[in-house]
Amino acid sequence: MPVPKPHHLIYGTLKDYLTKEDLTDTDDERIRQSLSRLMVEKKGYRLTDLQPRNTIESLFNRCFVTSTIELTVSHTTRQFMIIRYGPGSLVSRERAAIAAARLLNPDYRIPLAIVTNGQDAELLDTKTGKIIGYGLDSIPDRDSAAGLIDQLEFLPPVEKTQRERELRILNVFDVERCCF
Repeated sequence: MPVPKPHHLIYGTLKDYLTKEDLTDTDDERIRQSLSRLMVEKKGYRLTDLQPRNTIESLFNRCFVTSTIELTVSHTTRQFMIIRYGPGSLVSRERAAIAAARLLNPDYRIPLAIVTNGQDAELLDTKTGKIIGYGLDSIPDRDSAAGLIDQLEFLPPVEKTQRERELRILNVFDVERCCF
């Protein structure tokens, strides 16, 4: 039986910027940590505004997938934006980010999603699926988020049939495939 080859360099452990937990130190995790620092140090969010590593689980065709949302951003107590990271092309990550934002909160659909590779970003309207901003500068800072909240539409949770469709999208896009 073939033994999977690791596809990430592991440098040891590092402390999570937000929670101070010990995490596996990889190139991808370093970028996730820099996103957390960006949100706090440049965008002005409080540590309590950011929730790291929320997950959504799905099972289709005997394929269990845990989809991770790198950061969920709240203003006061309302989640209004998620951030999903992945290396490489952003366009290939848009649909899964929209699905995650529509599913994560059981009370309403989160209206904004960010996809980023750590160097570039797209801001997505999760109602329409359209890109409404480009670049890391398109990520709203905390002050502008306060005014933005009143303009956003927090739609009710998706219906059962659409929920299954969105879960299938996450399952397909986030399945972990490694080299052998």
